[in-house]
Amino acid sequence: MPDDDFQAFVEQRYTALLRTAYLLCGSRDRAEDVLQNALAAAMPKWRRMEHPEAYLRRVMVNQLANDWRRPIREIVTAVLPDRARHAGDDIEDRDELWRALRRLPVRMRAVLVLRYWEDRSEQETAQILGVTVGTVKSHSSRGLTRLRELIEPSSATVLTTANGGN
Repeated sequence: MPDDDFQAFVEQRYTALLRTAYLLCGSRDRAEDVLQNALAAAMPKWRRMEHPEAYLRRVMVNQLANDWRRPIREIVTAVLPDRARHAGDDIEDRDELWRALRRLPVRMRAVLVLRYWEDRSEQETAQILGVTVGTVKSHSSRGLTRLRELIEPSSATVLTTANGGN
């Protein structure tokens, strides 16, 4: 039986941790599995932990990174829209961003999620992931550049078509 402090922590932080897991893996079912595995790993060490939330995030990122290293991988392909974008396409914009984010390597995705979704500092992100601040900076820069490349071609295609190919 988990002690009361652990149970209270889980009740308080579960939703935020689940949201992070979802952003890291892109599937609600998978996110729940990843979080449950991280919580199971944390429970025996609970009394010795100084920063349990950071530990859980690191376990989730490492678990997903290990999954990506396995020989059988999910192949994600992007389908570019055939129509112009409208100002009210917020849901489609979010979906397009999510598809692009899923095409990034796990560590790069983790850096972007922690830095820009969770608004963590470079130092906090580095600590959670167990990397240097320089690694966080380079992954952030390269990740944002790659996201722009993945998202902007659809906008450029629409503009080129609208201008008659010029």
